[in-house]
Amino acid sequence: MQGNDYLVRAMLGDNQARLFALRTTDVVREAATNHQMTPVAAAALGRALTMGLVLGAMLKGEETISIQIKGDGPLMGIVVSANSRGEVKGYVGNPRVELPAREDGKLDVGAAVGKGNLYVIRDLGLKEAYQGTVPLQTGEIGEDFAYYFTNSEQVPSAVGLGVLVGTDGLPLASGGIIVQLLPDAINDEQFISALEERLSKMAAVSSVFAQEQSVEQIVESIFSGIPIRFIDKQAVKFLCDCSWERFEEALVTLGAEELQELVDGGETIETICHFCSKRYQFTVDQLKSVLQGLVNSRE
Repeated sequence: MQGNDYLVRAMLGDNQARLFALRTTDVVREAATNHQMTPVAAAALGRALTMGLVLGAMLKGEETISIQIKGDGPLMGIVVSANSRGEVKGYVGNPRVELPAREDGKLDVGAAVGKGNLYVIRDLGLKEAYQGTVPLQTGEIGEDFAYYFTNSEQVPSAVGLGVLVGTDGLPLASGGIIVQLLPDAINDEQFISALEERLSKMAAVSSVFAQEQSVEQIVESIFSGIPIRFIDKQAVKFLCDCSWERFEEALVTLGAEELQELVDGGETIETICHFCSKRYQFTVDQLKSVLQGLVNSRE
């Protein structure tokens, strides 16, 4: 049950900044369980999943968003997909990556991700998807997205993401707080100064969401003294929409020649979903049926 995970939207000051805050503990725990992840892999994917949900909350209707983090570190990249309904899925290239902790004792997500680029791809239902790309700044994901918003979308932003992971690799707490300045606030030094002061005093995001507080209470505690207007809240969850039928469609794209080779192999084949690790098996008879359907469609 994922009833504890949700996202709130709010305005700060006199509509001078917009805020997204969300708890994603159950979302990240499900992903970490699906992929049997190490602590550093769970922390990296958890931050990216949290960010995916925020980007999804900025969408309308049936639009979707994809995040690709392509770094040269041993994690071998991150892929996340989200929609406007609070649903997200994702995976990393190497869920079993092991790295020593940083000098401060924290998980070394930056080293796991490495150097490379961050891609944000919005599918707005048009012919071509919109893509924004920036070089990774630290690989810690929060700083990388702050840089993306500020430089690719020209929206000055503060991004705090955190995942507290137990020694078994399962997340104990996860969440995010994102603040974006609106045009009216760009020249309001007093408001910006007040925001910066609150953010600088904020405890680590992972520990903030480990507290027995609602997301709204967390926001009110961090930004005390600044007017807050909550707009709405939305449940969020890990949801993979894979199915046997989708994998059947993927097999069709292999083409008749390759399908014939699989049939001639005479063995049941198994496909695995990248996003949720669910397994789908196709017997030789089922492969023959897929092949026959393809041949018939071409006649």
